Amino acid sequence: MVRAYDCDVLVVGGGIVGLSTAYAITRAAPGTRVVVLEKEAGPALHQTGRNSGVIHSGVYYRPGSLKARFAVRGAAEMVKFCAEHDLPYEVTGKLIVATDHSELPRLHTLVQRGRENGIPVRELGPAQIAEREPHVRGLGAIHVATTGVCDYAAVAARLARLAEDAGASVRYGAEVRVIDRRSSGVAVRTALGEVLRARALVNCAGLYSDRVARLAGDDPGMRIVPFRGEYYALSPSRTELVRGLVYPVPDPAFPFLGVHLTRGIDGSVHLGPNAVPALAREGYGRLTVRPGELAGTVGYPGSWRIARRHWRYGAGEVRRSLSKRAFTEAVRRLLPEVTADDLIPAPSGVRAQAVLRDGTLVDDFLFAQSPRMVHVLNAPSPAATASLPIGREVAARVLAALG
Repeated sequence: MVRAYDCDVLVVGGGIVGLSTAYAITRAAPGTRVVVLEKEAGPALHQTGRNSGVIHSGVYYRPGSLKARFAVRGAAEMVKFCAEHDLPYEVTGKLIVATDHSELPRLHTLVQRGRENGIPVRELGPAQIAEREPHVRGLGAIHVATTGVCDYAAVAARLARLAEDAGASVRYGAEVRVIDRRSSGVAVRTALGEVLRARALVNCAGLYSDRVARLAGDDPGMRIVPFRGEYYALSPSRTELVRGLVYPVPDPAFPFLGVHLTRGIDGSVHLGPNAVPALAREGYGRLTVRPGELAGTVGYPGSWRIARRHWRYGAGEVRRSLSKRAFTEAVRRLLPEVTADDLIPAPSGVRAQAVLRDGTLVDDFLFAQSPRMVHVLNAPSPAATASLPIGREVAARVLAALG
């Protein structure tokens, strides 16, 4: 007798959100048959494994937004998860530093926002900044105690193991090529020709989430526009210049936080990211170009509207990308002692940024549903921080769809 389904839920994408979703399903509904399909040879090889490792507090996000709710809850849960599973982490706290008088009103707005989100925030003057970070200079700052760092690739690997221990299957080298929707379920064919039938599908494909939605016959109403985040690292002889995490005051018009200083869990100090358009969805190098993907980005009306609306901001990012001296100048606003000789090129990451046709940069997490489908269409930072509550949210949606 042939079974009608190979599993109950197919999860497309083996990053931290997909693996957290699989783990959450196995916990919420033991016995549910879950299969995760990941196109790479292992978990967390893209956004999850190529970020700064920061456990974000939620101080930046609009009160009541999904980002605010999930980040605040997720930060506490991520610390607890790392502690329980003996994964490396450290709660360092961070400074958000104003270096110009024009930034002080925005800094005070962040204080209010943090307090509305239930985050402990303390205002500091120049002398108090120097006590915490002796080499950092600023007119004022706020200290956010709940921020920290961890190894998200290690977290994702542990989530994969926990999901498998609970009966889920995580399959690598399984790129989804075809999705066939049926009245009672879904069938997927991978690049290897394997066909899997399921009662429901969850799309956690990150950089390719919009494509997977279209493969499933759904109009996502947005397009992923990839931005490459470029980093430098402080030379090992200069890492003592930064004790913890130091951020500039962000521009509220953009979903990027600006060039910041991050002491990682391994003691290295990364500077960045500088955000520039990537020429491929996995365009980690400047010369990495995929013509079809680039044509899709360039031909999308939202891309041109972003360019027209934010060309001044974009020009500054491109300038820092092309000029190490310009990048150093941005770092020196926070860390005056740094010279270009102190900076060593570090690996880049790519942010999957959802953009609407009118050029709006989607600022919050974005989910969409259709019969027997749940799509995670926008999950940029702080998605890694918030991955545990996001996983539960997606799990609840797909389990409800199963009835």
